Amino acid sequence: MEARVQWMGPGQMSFVADADSGHALVMDGAAEIGGRNLGPRPMELLLMGLGGCSSIDVVMILQKSRQDIRSCVVELAAQRAEQDPKVFTGIHLHFVVSGKALDPKRVSHAIGLSAEKYCSASIMLGKTAVITHDYEIREEC
Repeated sequence: MEARVQWMGPGQMSFVADADSGHALVMDGAAEIGGRNLGPRPMELLLMGLGGCSSIDVVMILQKSRQDIRSCVVELAAQRAEQDPKVFTGIHLHFVVSGKALDPKRVSHAIGLSAEKYCSASIMLGKTAVITHDYEIREEC
């Protein structure tokens, strides 16, 4: 895996990131360091990456176990260290999974497998942060 990050030039703290998948996005620093709110902060991207990685796992595991999943939303909340490096020290993932007749044991199992075995982002961030999970199931007609 490769990526490239390029500063957008003097007078700003904006960067364009390109991934080897061919996708690109703009990152920006906070206003107090010269950012102009043109894109997410790099640490926000790490948090969003964790949510995406874990969600992919949960959806795939539930689909493979023949659960009629219709929606999966994960809400993440993180705490950071107060001193540099301001690593994540705690992250909570709250999954809202919707479908027809979903089995709570299978949903819990899918989240656990993601956290403990499959989600590289979760396992990596778990080296500095306590990561917790919970979920709710919503029935869809």
